[in-house]
Amino acid sequence: MIPLTFADPGQENIIRKVGGNPDVKRHLENLGFTPGGNVTLISSLGGNVIVKVKEARIALDEEMAKKVMI
Repeated sequence: MIPLTFADPGQENIIRKVGGNPDVKRHLENLGFTPGGNVTLISSLGGNVIVKVKEARIALDEEMAKKVMI
């Protein structure tokens, strides 16, 4: 498992684990980051990422992106 920040752009990945405290974990899961779901890295700039999850584009800062393991 690696953090989402290390994903290759354009490659679809499976979410293995969502970490963080219960509030952060719930927030990410509400955005669509659920274990077993698919996520595609669209772009990365300075650790901040834009990803595609469930047909939606979502921007995450580096700290949040590191909590999503693929």
